Amino acid sequence: MAPISRIGLLGGTFDPVHLGHLRMAVEVREEAGLGEVWLVPAREPPHRSGDVLAPAEDRRAMLESAVGTAPGLRVEPLELERPGPSFTIDTLRELAARHPETAFALILGYDAFREIHSWREFEAIFACVDLVVTSRPPDVVGRGEDSGHFARLPIAVTRNFFYDDHAACYLHGSGHRLEFVPVSGLDISSSDIRCRLGSGRSIRYLVPDAVSAHIFRRGLYGVATSETGAGAEMNP
Repeated sequence: MAPISRIGLLGGTFDPVHLGHLRMAVEVREEAGLGEVWLVPAREPPHRSGDVLAPAEDRRAMLESAVGTAPGLRVEPLELERPGPSFTIDTLRELAARHPETAFALILGYDAFREIHSWREFEAIFACVDLVVTSRPPDVVGRGEDSGHFARLPIAVTRNFFYDDHAACYLHGSGHRLEFVPVSGLDISSSDIRCRLGSGRSIRYLVPDAVSAHIFRRGLYGVATSETGAGAEMNP
């Protein structure tokens, strides 16, 4: 049976999830013609060894409260449920086995894509899924043949793709696509949000209200615990 639609996979630590993550998911879903976007929180990001993350159950709860009933978005907890480092190629293979009728597209910010040659079995990723590369400040990718950003990628990456005028995107020998999809340049980062919380500054309008309430209710990132989540409202 042919795949009924493409599903986008947006991975990360989501520590915490913020409006930049959510806006990227919504815009990429629309612009790349994806049926859904699944947000995939990592248990142990291999390239951030030694970092102290909020507990997995909190990051998952914040993601689920942030997504809520948003059409076309859902949380895929596969990596949180699997012990050890969260290698993308392992996740892709497991999802392919679980959902053989589904075509997947891996969503990456341009900054992350420039480092993909350091990932485990990165060339196997190219042969496994489509790739959707998006804007991430200060980089603003262009749709289609973005030769400027393509040329800045490592040779280990560029040698795997060629531009196809008919498809209006780069193609891998397997037939999988590499698409550049510009999105709104919201310069929001989880690290900045954690810094703001640690210094008592406001995070209003950077994260969904439900995420802010969870942070204060659970006392995450060094904030004082509030049983009602009212602490979020005390930080206007």
